[in-house]
Amino acid sequence: MGRLDGKVALISGGARGQGACEAGLFCAEGAKVLFGDVLDADGLALETELRGAGNEATYVRLDVTREDDWRVAVALAESRYGKLDVLVNNAGILIRKNIEETSEEEWDRIMAVNVKGVFLGTKCAIPALRRAGGGSIINISSVAGLVGSTTSAAYTATKGAVRLFTKATAIQHVKDGIRCNSVHPGPIATEMIRELVADEAEWSERLVRLPMGRAGAPEEVAYGVLFLASDESSYMTGSELVIDGGTSAQ
Repeated sequence: MGRLDGKVALISGGARGQGACEAGLFCAEGAKVLFGDVLDADGLALETELRGAGNEATYVRLDVTREDDWRVAVALAESRYGKLDVLVNNAGILIRKNIEETSEEEWDRIMAVNVKGVFLGTKCAIPALRRAGGGSIINISSVAGLVGSTTSAAYTATKGAVRLFTKATAIQHVKDGIRCNSVHPGPIATEMIRELVADEAEWSERLVRLPMGRAGAPEEVAYGVLFLASDESSYMTGSELVIDGGTSAQ
């Protein structure tokens, strides 16, 4: 038996990186998975791969800043797979600039994706989760949502917002049988991070400062997300799951 047998999950930002890893792991554990992104070629390729392995998986174009896209995705999950049990608000972007370097347009963009996207996904999924008799929402925050940053002021602000929005959701919807928890990864070796930190010397310097001396793998975060999506975490809501290689312990 899989840890998610009988469950239907919707994952944003699922075409590559951490989200794609979550989609694959969820399928392997028995879930039917709808995953969305704006990277259509990557998303369709992953859909083909997952279906080829015998999984029930569907890619949908999902711009998390658009409420209409979210409503279409939730409706598709219910019409194709019968219900919605799990929402993973995984989509996010990173801007590595200090306060004075960050433009108003960059601030608005990262707030739209990282904060508004989580709000819209949660808002649109709650009625479906309620119809299913309850469920689990997992919001991907960051270690940057727990401690300050010298290089990513706007990103830190968004991830702190996700952390507290998670707690508000947990409190407001516990009566509906809906749990909501946040995950706080440290540096994870994904395409997004390596594209922004392209200099090998800078990357090596960042890793040396980590207590474990290495970046995390997407799978190491995905297993934490899997736990929160499963009934194994049935007494957890409003909690923070930190997966950061010891970063926040310093």
